[in-house]
Amino acid sequence: MEFHVTAKDAGTRLPAIEDAILDIDPAAVVDIDADGVLRVAAALDAGELERLLTATGMTLAPGDVHQLPSICCGGCSG
Repeated sequence: MEFHVTAKDAGTRLPAIEDAILDIDPAAVVDIDADGVLRVAAALDAGELERLLTATGMTLAPGDVHQLPSICCGGCSG
């Protein structure tokens, strides 16, 4: 699933967030865009991502985690 996370402290916690997500999904992609939005593509659902981010010390407000519509075409069987 793909997510955008708009919490303000994502940038300061990126290494810890990336390590935690990659421990669960080694193929995940984690970065921060030019607007400071944390972008995550990983084999996680929204609840799992919220728990993981909270465990890294992030403070999440309701609505900070936005799940994006799937863009999977099924071509890679993933």
